Amino acid sequence: MATVVSMKALLESGVHFGHRTNKWEPRMRPFIFTERNGIHIIDLQQTVKALNTAFNVVRDCVSQGGTVLFVGTKRQAQETVREEAMRCGMPYVTERWMGGILTNWSTMFLRVQELERLEKLRDTGDINRLTKKEGLLIQREINRLEIRLSGLRKMKRVPDYVFVVDVCRETTAVHEANILDIPVIALVDTNCDPTGVDYVIPSNDDAIRAIKLLVGKIADAVVEGKASRKEELSEEETMATATSMRNLRMDNEDMELDEDLDDKDLLGEATLAKLATKRPVVEADEAETPEEADEVETPADVEVEE
Repeated sequence: MATVVSMKALLESGVHFGHRTNKWEPRMRPFIFTERNGIHIIDLQQTVKALNTAFNVVRDCVSQGGTVLFVGTKRQAQETVREEAMRCGMPYVTERWMGGILTNWSTMFLRVQELERLEKLRDTGDINRLTKKEGLLIQREINRLEIRLSGLRKMKRVPDYVFVVDVCRETTAVHEANILDIPVIALVDTNCDPTGVDYVIPSNDDAIRAIKLLVGKIADAVVEGKASRKEELSEEETMATATSMRNLRMDNEDMELDEDLDDKDLLGEATLAKLATKRPVVEADEAETPEEADEVETPADVEVEE
């Protein structure tokens, strides 16, 4: 199986650098390769395997119509997470994680709809009919909701997977996903607890280059999954079109066969008998044209012959 990213690219991006040894999390011991100058070094072989697994999982999920929520609120990850999520067309959270985004999604979805309603009020110009103070309050509410909910507009339901950068900072997001049994894919550093993560990607979660590399690979998995889904849909449409054309052709053939059949094939014996008794009368009436009526002998003609 081809690797998603090479070991050289991981080394150049600094993915292997962990935290200082006095700040480590003992549960991350299996993912640590060695120690150098008081800093833990992450085992990149496990990183490559974990990234391949996460890539395949995300691609298969998206190809079946699933969604992946990107979460990264730390300063080093905000811009990267926003850009990559927008590139692959997935929802994201780059500002403060508001409690209940997953466990109380029905209320959050109402707030997203409220944001769209207020924006429509502003764009149509109806806001100008209100007083100046009311207009300012509405604009402030729009700005506040845009900062917190702009990345969740495309999410119509609870996501199938949650991708997290820095588990220590996003403990609430991981906890809510665990409550709802939503699988979590996360970049886990040597100072983080990996127990709540289903797909652990051991990596440096502080370096911008490392975050950009790994988040970009997950976004590539989403793009690849969408592409395969479009191909499947196009194949289904082609098959449906061929089936409809075949059914139409069969219907036309049946109609042609019906036109070739005569009365004996289509009518019953009783109906045919009635038609046989009525046809001579009809034919006699039809045969009595004006020309034929002149040829009929009159009583005067009979007397002359006598």
